[in-house]
Amino acid sequence: MALPDYIDLAIIGAGVQALTLTTHLLQKSAKYDHKFLSFDPSQTWLSQWQQQFGAQQIPALRSPAVHHPDPNPHQLRTFAEHRHDELFPPSDRPGTQLFNDFCDEVIRRWKLADKVYPAKVIQILPIKCALRSRFQLVLDTGETIIARRVVLATGSGKIQFPDWVEKITSDYPSERLCHSQQVNLNQLNVTGERILIIGGGLSSGHLAKGAIKLGATVMLMTRKQLQEKIFDADPGWLGPKYLKDFHAETDWSVRYQQIQQARNGGSMTPEMILQLRKAVSEGTMIINECCQVRTAQWQNNLWQVHCDDGSQHQFNRIWLATGTKFSAIEHPLLQDVLEAYPTEIVNGLPVLDEYLRLPKSNFFIMGGLAALQIGPVARNIHGGKMSCRRIVPAIVKPSLAIG
Repeated sequence: MALPDYIDLAIIGAGVQALTLTTHLLQKSAKYDHKFLSFDPSQTWLSQWQQQFGAQQIPALRSPAVHHPDPNPHQLRTFAEHRHDELFPPSDRPGTQLFNDFCDEVIRRWKLADKVYPAKVIQILPIKCALRSRFQLVLDTGETIIARRVVLATGSGKIQFPDWVEKITSDYPSERLCHSQQVNLNQLNVTGERILIIGGGLSSGHLAKGAIKLGATVMLMTRKQLQEKIFDADPGWLGPKYLKDFHAETDWSVRYQQIQQARNGGSMTPEMILQLRKAVSEGTMIINECCQVRTAQWQNNLWQVHCDDGSQHQFNRIWLATGTKFSAIEHPLLQDVLEAYPTEIVNGLPVLDEYLRLPKSNFFIMGGLAALQIGPVARNIHGGKMSCRRIVPAIVKPSLAIG
């Protein structure tokens, strides 16, 4: 694929939200077909998403069948006409394979297969002129391209590690302590091992199930009691029920607190909690709630772990399902952009205009970093759709354009 010198719209990332944006954009303006490119080192849509689901052996999505990248909410159910056994209660949650096949169909139908340029964007340099501003994208291949508009749709969460990890003084093999995003259950031999998994979200549940299936015993440690929720945020956040008051709130710090309360750390589906309790009764697992690691040291090929309740344990591995943190200030691609287009930042989240642009710019942000405008579901599939409703009009309507 030849890289043009100039593109109207550059989309950074090729995940679910980026794919959602392209279909919504083409639905509103078919002529945009030749005006955008997505940038991702894999050159394929959803490669990281699919790799992550495969690595953690996640059988089904947590979100309902109406949440997917196509503009027509009923499209997935129609696609699954002869595959009803791959839709799971509640709300017809699609199986992973069904969802992947459906996304392939979406990519084919909207003719998007050749829209991902195989490179990583390593720097974005704003070019400010009197009449029109542009952005220069620097790629890891050494190439550059000028874009009129940029949408940052990378997922953009930074892996979080607990404080005690930094205090480990002993050298240890890197695969013996890793974040959930670095665990690939398909490439592990953990038979007979004891594994400590930290975190109360759905990822820790999938990893625990996977490890037990591979013949390990697991201790799941959570700093508070396990929370049972069907979805990771109340469905009221998908519409006016909660969003009306949220959008009426003018204090960004209050909005931030509302987002934190709505997500309230990790939670698990009732189905997952049932499966984990079954593993406990079978003796392959211990759930240690309201407990935290105080120190961990690697000695004699084992982790010696001391907890804040005074207990001591030994493990072969530690997996941290401790989530990601969103911070515009720490995002490598936002450094130069924020210097040119400064905005208020509340606990890492940027204040954007109503079209999800950095003020007075053609730089759009979707995903978790857009939470102050979108709400607690900003990082989810449906959050992507909500973002599209704001971004797309600003791209296709000349009256809303900047420069």
